Amino acid sequence: MPRPSSRISGIVPSGKDGWEVHFAAWTRKQAGEDIIMLSVGDHDFDTPAQTIEACVTAVRASNHHYTPLAGIPRLRKAMAAASTACTGVATNPDQVIATPGGQAALYAAVQAVLDQGDHAIVVAPYYATYPNTFSAAGADFTVVETPAEDGFQPRAADIRAALRPNTRAILINTPNNPTGAVYSRQRLEELAQTCREHDLWLLSDEVYWTLGGGEHVSPRSLPGMAERTLVINSMSKSHGMTGWRMGWLSGPEQMISLLTNLNLVTTYGLPAFISLACAEALENGYGVKEIAERYAARRSVVLDAMRGMNNITVRGSEGGMYVMLDISALEPDDEKFAWALLDKEKVGVMPGSSFGDAAAGHIRVSLCQPEAVLLEATLRLRRFASSYRREAA
Repeated sequence: MPRPSSRISGIVPSGKDGWEVHFAAWTRKQAGEDIIMLSVGDHDFDTPAQTIEACVTAVRASNHHYTPLAGIPRLRKAMAAASTACTGVATNPDQVIATPGGQAALYAAVQAVLDQGDHAIVVAPYYATYPNTFSAAGADFTVVETPAEDGFQPRAADIRAALRPNTRAILINTPNNPTGAVYSRQRLEELAQTCREHDLWLLSDEVYWTLGGGEHVSPRSLPGMAERTLVINSMSKSHGMTGWRMGWLSGPEQMISLLTNLNLVTTYGLPAFISLACAEALENGYGVKEIAERYAARRSVVLDAMRGMNNITVRGSEGGMYVMLDISALEPDDEKFAWALLDKEKVGVMPGSSFGDAAAGHIRVSLCQPEAVLLEATLRLRRFASSYRREAA
């Protein structure tokens, strides 16, 4: 066949291929083994019934036609209200654009602020798609690690040290996937100062904002940041709608207007019936409180069950849908540890190094299982950790 573009052929898996552990666990579970799957961040419960009924109603009402490029007005109004609540900045509908999921919002943001050959900074640990999203834009990037011993909080000095003359953007994620770290106001203020001093865009992934363990601070709310921040958001986590593919981007009105032109050549609008269901879910907060409470309770159950576990330390784990465990005192090779845990105790987790070097020596444990299953998993992990040194020897 003719040569493919470098833009496409350059999209390759990032970090160590820890997803192999997940796929092996899933395959074994499908074959009937008693595998506890704690490797992925997809809810173990369905979308709230009210949202489903809203979609059914919209389909039956003949909402099957093209929609405006930036999203139907009702949806953009509801997203603007959600952005106001999320970021603490009064947001109008012209400052948001609907996208098919949070990943599409991230892709749009990166395309909006970076040209071929520009440079960006990615704060790690990071969600697995981040590096290749920059690569797809033809941009260069530097990964800046956040130390585990510092709770995976970003350090402005480390970010400033990575700046180049052609740096145009910084990407952060709080509450963080995979670590569950919730970035503090002080660290975000220091980061904002760097953005203002060097005239940088800040791309802020806040899809877990309703699942935080403390105060959610959006950098968009800090002085001088509203005009240089693009906030990525999604209904997947907050509203239990991972498969519905609905997200949005908040930012300066002029930038959102330009991004509408990008939708002309990419999505060409979104399905009307899904848009209406999402608008109703946002307007009424379907599932938001219940989902947040569910994950907070699960996090507490897991962390309580972890206390005193042999040579395992909890890092971050303040919010989101995950707990990050430092297992380096037992085994520096987190992928080896994850494979052994799967083989010995039939618990599937993600090796931390899949999310960047900052998370090496850790495992990410998903909270997307009922409390009873999570308790059983911690019992298996405790048993495995207590005997690991003897087994390794």
